[in-house]
Amino acid sequence: MVQEIRVRFAPSPTGPFHIGGARSALFNWLLARKTGGKLILRIEDTDLERSSRESEENIKEALRWLGINWDEGIDVGGPCGPYRQTERLGLYQEYTRRLLADGKAYECFCTEAELEAERQAMFDKGETPRYGGRCARLTEAEREEFRAAGRKPAIRFRVPENRQIVFHDLVRGTVAFDSNGIGDFVIVKSDGIPVYNYAVVLDDALMRITHVIRAEEHLSNTPRQILIYEALGFDKPEFGHISLILGKDRTKMSKRHGATSVEQYRSLGYLPEAIVNFLALLGWSPEGEQELFSVVELIRQFSLERVAKNPAVFDIDKLNWINAHYIRKASPELVLDLALPHLQAAGYVTEHLAAEKREWLVKVVAAVQEYISYAAQVVDHVDVFFNDRFEFESPEAAETLRDPDIPRVMSAFREKLAALPDLEPGGVQAVLKSITKELKVGGKKVYMPVRVALTGRMHGPDLANIIPLIGRERALERIAYSLSKLG
Repeated sequence: MVQEIRVRFAPSPTGPFHIGGARSALFNWLLARKTGGKLILRIEDTDLERSSRESEENIKEALRWLGINWDEGIDVGGPCGPYRQTERLGLYQEYTRRLLADGKAYECFCTEAELEAERQAMFDKGETPRYGGRCARLTEAEREEFRAAGRKPAIRFRVPENRQIVFHDLVRGTVAFDSNGIGDFVIVKSDGIPVYNYAVVLDDALMRITHVIRAEEHLSNTPRQILIYEALGFDKPEFGHISLILGKDRTKMSKRHGATSVEQYRSLGYLPEAIVNFLALLGWSPEGEQELFSVVELIRQFSLERVAKNPAVFDIDKLNWINAHYIRKASPELVLDLALPHLQAAGYVTEHLAAEKREWLVKVVAAVQEYISYAAQVVDHVDVFFNDRFEFESPEAAETLRDPDIPRVMSAFREKLAALPDLEPGGVQAVLKSITKELKVGGKKVYMPVRVALTGRMHGPDLANIIPLIGRERALERIAYSLSKLG
């Protein structure tokens, strides 16, 4: 019988949900969906000072927005709960007692000052700092003496000496670590809270996780975790460590490379399907040259064999290109909903929209939709629909209205626009074409001057879309205003 693949995403709720975490969640989800396996969502909240339910909710909301659903875990339950580490402390204590009884762990009474002095001494000698084993062989009398002095012990794992810890990484191939370079490490702090490397092993083992797919930064934790698996007699999962995400300048991803949290991209009006498409390409290479993928296509094509070990580069231009593709396919109603907070912040619209105003705004958005990469950019393109008093964007723009043919062009345009029975794009386009034929002038001598007279700009949305949206009266007033400024 083929073993069911069980993967997990186990974030710490200590702040905004970052792009790197979203990519890890996505790769696990894609593997689960590709194989018919299960994704478990577990919350690692043992950092009591920094963890918050608010951050946990932010993570869940971001995952749902991206379309990443989970089969077991917080909110949905399952047979391996509870799914928050702070609700599993009793389980951890049970296995800690077993390790202590078997001599595979011991109490450490060293103070932070003593440990720091030891680290500094090893550093001064050019050695890699690690715990020297001061408490590894304390007698019961010595332990009692420390307790009587008020010292609370941490629990350290006893690392076997002279071991090569070798495992096959699904992304990186064979990886080996020397146990002598690790040193006995803390698994439970003096306050009774387990550290990451200990709790994660117990959780993954008890939740029957078969594949641990996570960021490269956890690679150095793996030998410690393998030793704990072995000490407790647990079956080890398969490990796969996906690459770092770097900025375009090949340095570690940071705010200067663009927004770093999923929520920031959502608030800017990026679409979830575009973010998913982009994240999938951060470290995974599909067969062929295709770059735009539906979720169904991603699930069908995804495999760990095509996940690269080299760092992935976060290219904001590529994200914008992908998102622009999805924006163009989206309904103007959806794009307006995403853009509304930004239009309100810019003062273009009020918070409460009348139905008629909303219907007009949908048409405005449709007119500029092909020019934007994400919904917040709508603000940069709609001034021509709102502002009847504008300056020419450049001397070159103003110069287009000084051509000798302009009086004839504008007179014909005003006359035909005033007589047009229905102000709709097809009729406006017909008017503009008819002027070029009747006056026997090139299109550039009609379309460009009319655009500048109506907007002050030489480029922008199609005139046939602009004019019906600003209306006949406003269009005629704008032309008169522009011509009056020429002096």
